[in-house]
Amino acid sequence: MPQRRQVPVPASRQRKHKPERLSAKRRSEDGLQADRGRPRRDRRVLRPSRGDPAVGTGAGTPRSGVWAWPRVSGPRHRGGTRGLEEPHPRRQEEGCSQKRRLAPKMDTKVLWRGLSLLRVLWCLLGQTGYVHPDEFFQSPEVMAEDILGVQAARPWEFYPSSSCRSVVFPLLTAGSTFWLLRLWEELDLWPGPVSGHVLLVGPRLLLTGLSFALDRAVYHLAPLWGADRWDALALLAGSYVTLVFYTRTFSNAIEGLLFTWLLVLVSPRVAWSPVPKKPAPSPWWHSWLLGAVVAAGIFNRPTFAAFALVPIVLWGTHGGKECGFKSLTWKAMALLPGAALTTGAFVAADTWYFAGLSRSSSLVLTPANFLQYNLNPRNLARHGTHARLTHLALNGFLLFGALHGQALQAAWHELRVALQAWARGGAVRVRAAQGPLSSPRSTLLLLYFMPLALLSLFSHQEARFLIPLLVPLVLLCSPHTHPVPCRGSLVLFNVLGALFFGCVHQGGLVPGLRHLEQVAHAPVPPGRPTHYTFLFSHTYMPPQHLLHLPGLGSPVKVVDLGGTEHKALCQALSNYTRLPACQGAGGPWLCRLFVVTPGTTRHTVEKCSFPLRNERLLFPHLSLEDPPAVSSLLSRAWKEQLSLHIVELAETPGPAKTQP
Repeated sequence: MPQRRQVPVPASRQRKHKPERLSAKRRSEDGLQADRGRPRRDRRVLRPSRGDPAVGTGAGTPRSGVWAWPRVSGPRHRGGTRGLEEPHPRRQEEGCSQKRRLAPKMDTKVLWRGLSLLRVLWCLLGQTGYVHPDEFFQSPEVMAEDILGVQAARPWEFYPSSSCRSVVFPLLTAGSTFWLLRLWEELDLWPGPVSGHVLLVGPRLLLTGLSFALDRAVYHLAPLWGADRWDALALLAGSYVTLVFYTRTFSNAIEGLLFTWLLVLVSPRVAWSPVPKKPAPSPWWHSWLLGAVVAAGIFNRPTFAAFALVPIVLWGTHGGKECGFKSLTWKAMALLPGAALTTGAFVAADTWYFAGLSRSSSLVLTPANFLQYNLNPRNLARHGTHARLTHLALNGFLLFGALHGQALQAAWHELRVALQAWARGGAVRVRAAQGPLSSPRSTLLLLYFMPLALLSLFSHQEARFLIPLLVPLVLLCSPHTHPVPCRGSLVLFNVLGALFFGCVHQGGLVPGLRHLEQVAHAPVPPGRPTHYTFLFSHTYMPPQHLLHLPGLGSPVKVVDLGGTEHKALCQALSNYTRLPACQGAGGPWLCRLFVVTPGTTRHTVEKCSFPLRNERLLFPHLSLEDPPAVSSLLSRAWKEQLSLHIVELAETPGPAKTQP
């Protein structure tokens, strides 16, 4: 048989020898075979070197052909034998960094729990600071008179001729608390008579419990808006706005709670997402609940419309087939059933309440009366006028400190990016790069600055009007990408704010009322009925329900002189010491006269030439309307300047001694 002739193959076409690719099992067996003769601690395993590009790709033999023999270490396998590979250094580094990230989160969680406990104790101990008269005269003062029948001063908003405030939320907060106290007192379940301190702490404790709805809302909202959950909760609980304003009976606190839960309802639909997706269909009652929250917020404070505008617009224009005015109109129609039912309930309650006071059958629409009053510039001038930029330049920093500065910095950055996009490509590129939903930060900035801008249209601007903006601000300032800056300055700012507004600002007035309550309720000698006159000068309006006096036949007359001059004070003292019922004028009553005034105006009482019977100082007390001079604070009498003086004066027979 003829042999086949072999033709030589050119070198260029010859196959190059490739190293044999071993399976993972074969490599493991070879490594074990080589390790049998070595001590256990020196055994090696065949493994690619760290610099091999084939590591982790599943390839058998690496392209470079370089093999490393690392030491055997690490945990045991699931089967119980010692692992053949040591943990990758990168994995060890990632594990350590993950532990380092978890440690601050645990610390932040513990911090939030501690601040939550502080919030409750801060309420129970009774904050002595007096922030604003609306804390008392828009809810507890009115409800104490209606439910407990105690002596109180009804504000003008709750007269039938004005009817500017809805009575629903005062009834639900302070009213429910006083009704429960009255029930306990009637059933002898309360140990002893109800004191003024209980009347102070009771409604505040209810608002403190409701304030934790903010924490629950932030816990839910933070992941939706790209915020760190526990950082946001720590910022919320550590803010003095939460400790002072949200633990008191302000209508602004109710407004903040409603605004926050409005964000909870709309955020699943409008929260920013890097991947556009169609939101899940909402249940039928969702739009009804939205309408009810908006209507309730407007009846609580008509300024709620400024806070609800952006969330409702975003909810109405997001996720539909057509994002425009038509879509917004259809969505607004879906809010009408819930809003109509809530409006009917509020109108019925307000009509019933004010009709009982005036015996009138006409319907009462309190938001309309509120707007009619506040849209008149003369009426606003009675309460004080401010510059249009007061909220932006002053009140934001007064409430939120460095957080407001971070929001301004973020807004300036967004504006600069929009201007650069405009310079490059015009309005189309601006809408593409800087639209309201282009990032969670831009949407949160819109939620923060749009209500602030709308509230700035009114000339009367108080800092407490901005407290509902706390929640979007803490979500904005606690992103996942970087930690919260300026932590030390934030802690110092909030500590000083809590001490000032919670303890020092008008801080002697509430303890002074507690002292006067003890004076008025002290037993008197038989056969010597006593009449008390309490004159308050250069202080906030005293909430009379804290004296816990009977509404009819009370032997106490409370006079608020406001910021009158010393001549008016001396004239008032002269008039009240010459009452016909006083024994000094031949009457059957023993009259006792008390003047309550700050240390900065204590000298005006001396000018009236009335003999001093006794005096009590309550420290601290600082009135920004009559601040002490710097020189007096540097003197030895600094404590007297920062105290509230309760001066009991003796009767002065004859008009000559009463002249200033």
